[in-house]
Amino acid sequence: MEKRDLYDSERKLTGETVFKGEKIPEGRYIIVVLVFIQNSEGKFLIQKRSERKNGKYATTGGHPKSGENSVQGILTEVEEEIGLKLNPNDLQLYFSGKSEKERVFWDDYYIKMDVEDIKKLKLQEEEVEDVEWFSESEIIELMKQDKFFKNHYEEFEILMDWLKER
Repeated sequence: MEKRDLYDSERKLTGETVFKGEKIPEGRYIIVVLVFIQNSEGKFLIQKRSERKNGKYATTGGHPKSGENSVQGILTEVEEEIGLKLNPNDLQLYFSGKSEKERVFWDDYYIKMDVEDIKKLKLQEEEVEDVEWFSESEIIELMKQDKFFKNHYEEFEILMDWLKER
């Protein structure tokens, strides 16, 4: 069972932990990380989540394990879920946020990289059914059809604004 570190409202480690699936105590927070991987053609590497994870399309993300910081957490999640190693020096944090309701801190990352053959990626069956490259308009269409995970789509919209400003 995975353990997660707990943070106070100022995002300072408390030394406390919870197990995955446990209720986050009042006044405590966990970290959620995700990454959008974009290739040189402008398409994004999107996963189709397993049915047990709602079966929708989403980007890769999750929660750092106890002892991991945000960057280490996203590196672990990407390697575990889709079998891809990312260079931490190429990651760009494009958004950090906090949800009082969900008691989480969000860290959203972006990386520009080409993946030679996505069919050779080792997918974590419990979490991921498939991966594909999608354009911005294809992702918007998936969302309109309620096939894209809403939380991740909201972070995608933030990313698109961030990319347009650069």
